[in-house]
Amino acid sequence: MRFTRTGTSATGHGIAVQHRDQWFSLSDVPGYAGTTRISDLLGERQSRELTDALERHAAALTPVRPDPGLAPTVVDPGADIWGAGLNYRRHSQDLQSEQPRSGPGSYLRPGGCLIGNGGHIELPEQSRRVTAEAELGLVIGTTCKNVERADWRSVVGGVTAVLDMTAEDVIRENPRHIPWAKGFDTFCSVGPVLVTLDEFGDDDLTALRIATVRNGETVAAATPADMKFGLDRLVEYFSAGRTLEAGTVICTGTPGAAVIHAGDTVRAVVQDVGTLTHPVRRPGGVRHEERPPAFRSEGG
Repeated sequence: MRFTRTGTSATGHGIAVQHRDQWFSLSDVPGYAGTTRISDLLGERQSRELTDALERHAAALTPVRPDPGLAPTVVDPGADIWGAGLNYRRHSQDLQSEQPRSGPGSYLRPGGCLIGNGGHIELPEQSRRVTAEAELGLVIGTTCKNVERADWRSVVGGVTAVLDMTAEDVIRENPRHIPWAKGFDTFCSVGPVLVTLDEFGDDDLTALRIATVRNGETVAAATPADMKFGLDRLVEYFSAGRTLEAGTVICTGTPGAAVIHAGDTVRAVVQDVGTLTHPVRRPGGVRHEERPPAFRSEGG
């Protein structure tokens, strides 16, 4: 099953669901008119009930034509977005850093940095080197805590594409600034489609090609088989000792980053899942000036 949103933002806009190669507005399906959170539709029971409803009422429903190319984020308002850093060897080499040994690098990013597919990435004046990174995203479908690796699929509702931006010059100066370097407005896109996990076996998932594409050129590509910490380990790691609410997104790391400049177009392509496409611009009147004192090299 596949979901996307209609309109231009997550709040106050509808959900479209794909059934038998056709898209339907969820609000037209009896019993689902008031549903606004995609996470409420994930999980084995919820998926079965929605499929049954679509089977019963499909003949009376009018197909719609949502435009995933201009869809809002599939992240529910207020959902947490966790990120795994340096999970691919290529990306750690890009940053001239060793891969973590006991667990992935990790960060929690603010929801305010999200943009819908097709929206502009705006380069902040606080950075002179911004990178864009394609990733596979896992969407938690069942509120959970302390998930065993063998049980990871039982709590993941679906997968999606992610485009993650970083003020790379800042984290090269000091890795402790990772949350700050990833939290600028327009620095994350998740979507445009969420595909439920039942569409992929384990072998299918590990073979998905994830590519960072800039101006039509593939800068880096790899599959989850190349991850240092697999999808099962990431779910175990991020749920250890903490509750992950349904709708939480785990960004699983990038095969490689593309440096972006105003005028570029950057894409995150996840095979059989979806493509995010974003033009890049610098807000008018912004000058390149020395970065704030907080991000000069300092001890302590």
